[in-house]
Amino acid sequence: MSRTRFTRRLPAAVAVAGLALAVAACGGESSSSSDGTTVAAADQLKPDADLSKQSLQITVWDGYTPKELPQRVKEKLKVQDMKVALHATNEEAMNKLTAQGDSGVDVAFVSGQYAQALNAQGLLEPIHPELIPNLANLYPEATQLSYDKGNKYSVPYTWGTTGICYRTDLVKSKPTSWNDLLKPPAWAEKKVTMMTTERWLALPALKSLGYSVNTDKDEEITKARELLMAQKPHLLTYDDTTFGDKLVSGEAVMVEAWDGWCPTTDPKGNIAFAVPKEGSDLWVDTMVIMKSSKNKEAAHALINYILDPAIHSWAAENINYKVPNKAAMEKVKIAKGSLLDIPPSQLLDGESIIDLGAASTKYTRLSADVQAK
Repeated sequence: MSRTRFTRRLPAAVAVAGLALAVAACGGESSSSSDGTTVAAADQLKPDADLSKQSLQITVWDGYTPKELPQRVKEKLKVQDMKVALHATNEEAMNKLTAQGDSGVDVAFVSGQYAQALNAQGLLEPIHPELIPNLANLYPEATQLSYDKGNKYSVPYTWGTTGICYRTDLVKSKPTSWNDLLKPPAWAEKKVTMMTTERWLALPALKSLGYSVNTDKDEEITKARELLMAQKPHLLTYDDTTFGDKLVSGEAVMVEAWDGWCPTTDPKGNIAFAVPKEGSDLWVDTMVIMKSSKNKEAAHALINYILDPAIHSWAAENINYKVPNKAAMEKVKIAKGSLLDIPPSQLLDGESIIDLGAASTKYTRLSADVQAK
């Protein structure tokens, strides 16, 4: 199984802070749903639209879809053309999608809380289930995601959790708690890494203290900051992209990691992943359709095509990320005990990170304080 390196969710200072407070004037009216979420007014779409008159442009992380996807889509859906723009981070995607004017993007791949923020601005077309029959392939649990219950404006593409990735041959005891990272033992001194991304940097401290990963309470965020500051002198570094390489080389023995980026498939077989006993998150990367898209029928057809088991299974087979598609996962050869073997019910034990609007700046300040030289 090959693994592709890419930067999937590295927001900068205020990537989405305050987005949920404003409604952009770029694509139709909007209204509030029963849960308070802004929902863009749905366009009238034609299930039998002539897709040969439509073209597609998507924005996605590098390596997150097959390179031949555009050609396959043109052949299968008969669209005029399909172009792929790459973004390195959620922040980059958000800058592109929230800039004034039409971004030209029809379908965007963003993480769940960013989809929530885009929807709060009225920038997303509601999902038309009748145009995506392959939604039936999703696990029932995939409709219970807290940032978008019922998949009203987003369709999940991959999902997973965050935990401790470690060298089984270099640790003196198997890590079971976030405190194993936060208060590393002497044998792990200067051999532990933590993530730089603000919400994930805070996650271990919040969970170890029994707090929600979505807390906006100043006193709880302050206590998490204090715990992270006390940990800082004992760390090797803060790292979101090369922690797996540091484990393979032996420079690190334990790291905070997203499950799919923990190199458990390393040929030496001495790297494992553990979800700490205090619990963790459930992260989701999604597909959304922009309200400004002039190719909405083709956009729905693209998502439907990706949800085909033969297509969606590519992500699990090539980037080692679980997909919320039951029919697709059934096509994947999964070794017992591997990261791909985590069942949806267990994933849903994790707490989904949601957009906090203006309160996001509290985590920006925490991250800046902790990582300051």
